[in-house]
Amino acid sequence: MPAIPPLETLGRRIMICGPSNSGKSTLAVALAAKLNIPAVHLDQFRHLPNTDWQQRPDAEFAVLHDVAITGDAWVLDGNYSTLLPQRLARATAIILLSDNVVANLARYARRTLFEKQRPGALDGAKDSLKWDMVRWIWNSATKHIHRYRRDLPKSGLPFLDVGSMAELNRLYATWGLSR
Repeated sequence: MPAIPPLETLGRRIMICGPSNSGKSTLAVALAAKLNIPAVHLDQFRHLPNTDWQQRPDAEFAVLHDVAITGDAWVLDGNYSTLLPQRLARATAIILLSDNVVANLARYARRTLFEKQRPGALDGAKDSLKWDMVRWIWNSATKHIHRYRRDLPKSGLPFLDVGSMAELNRLYATWGLSR
């Protein structure tokens, strides 16, 4: 990762993208606390509270998303490519997190089994390991990361590509963030 820019150069509407279980929600909470702005977790809009990750209807999810991005300041974590154009139109910077798939799978197991109150979790904390999610992490992470690395910088927004946990730890230290 090249030099880490000063946090204030990223503006006040920061998107965090990356594979499942790469640390997006945790970083969103840390940045939001540092900047004193809201953290928005798209998974909480996409899925119904008090369920084991049951999806909301697409139209309802889109409305929640679109209302959230109208705010003057936010740190928003999540991908959901169908809603990416309107998010990019409002964002002031993008952070892409990527780590290796094995680390993401290990975090998925740990978080699902032991961290019911983690950042980005659904209200009600009903969660279970799902083979569909394991397959998604295993099969989709690399493909999507390549697409994000190719397409997100085309927005012209400040873009940070954080490619490992060591780089993410350096980002936390440089910006004085707490987990």
